[in-house]
Amino acid sequence: MADQATVNGNGNGKSVVGNIAEFGNDVATLVELQAKLAVADLSEAKERAKGFVIVLAAAGTFALGAIPIALLGVGYLLASALKISLGWALLITAGATIAAAAIVIFLALPRLATSLEPLRRSQEELNRNLSWIRTVLSYSGRGVPRRS
Repeated sequence: MADQATVNGNGNGKSVVGNIAEFGNDVATLVELQAKLAVADLSEAKERAKGFVIVLAAAGTFALGAIPIALLGVGYLLASALKISLGWALLITAGATIAAAAIVIFLALPRLATSLEPLRRSQEELNRNLSWIRTVLSYSGRGVPRRS
């Protein structure tokens, strides 16, 4: 029919449907690559954090297990050595045990935080991909400017 217009895209022989399909394929590829990068980054972060998590778990376990022992054993010794009441000796012992555990945790936490750095790659790549998608969507349908 003479009054129907033909939509043939941006003049390079591709149809609108072809451009949309190509764009959809590109987005699907980016999603797949982004997922693979995230899996790789999480795997690397897990490997880096494994040792520090074990250290933190062990320190926490020892701290919890040492509190009753310290309160009873060292408390009795401290009370008899310093000639103070058992109550004060037990409180001093518990405070020293908790302080030692806090020092170990304080020293291990910064190293645990650095083990999560590989996730930054995934975030940066995701931002680049989203920016590309926005650019493609913003400029889709516009003609390519001619350079002289």
